[in-house]
Amino acid sequence: MDMTARGLTVGQLARQAGVGVPTIRFYERRRLLPKPPRRASGYRDYPADAVRRVRFIRHAQELGFSLREVAELLSLSMDPKSSCADVRTRAAEKVADIDAKAASLKRMRTVLRDLMDACPGDGPAEICPILRAIDDESQR
Repeated sequence: MDMTARGLTVGQLARQAGVGVPTIRFYERRRLLPKPPRRASGYRDYPADAVRRVRFIRHAQELGFSLREVAELLSLSMDPKSSCADVRTRAAEKVADIDAKAASLKRMRTVLRDLMDACPGDGPAEICPILRAIDDESQR
């Protein structure tokens, strides 16, 4: 076999994409990365463009997309019938999701700050207003 025709081993792919080998195998199990053919030696033989695909997946995750959403984006990228509008819609949905999470985090921060302000910071934990507030909410 011509050595130049070979693709990448799983370790080479992982190194070039900046992830661990378990991540590559996880992406395969989730069908985000197609299982490659095996060499006669049994090693997986990934095509060079697998590096770009793994980097795409990681970057999409860094932008907040779930693995299910990443799969949708990958599908759109390979579907000749899809349009920029289709992708933009997914991005707009993600922005709305991020905005909702940010608003929720802001509310949690405000409540915790208020509870911290109410806590004297000394005395037994059983009288701590933070624990009491959490317990009161758990009773509802």
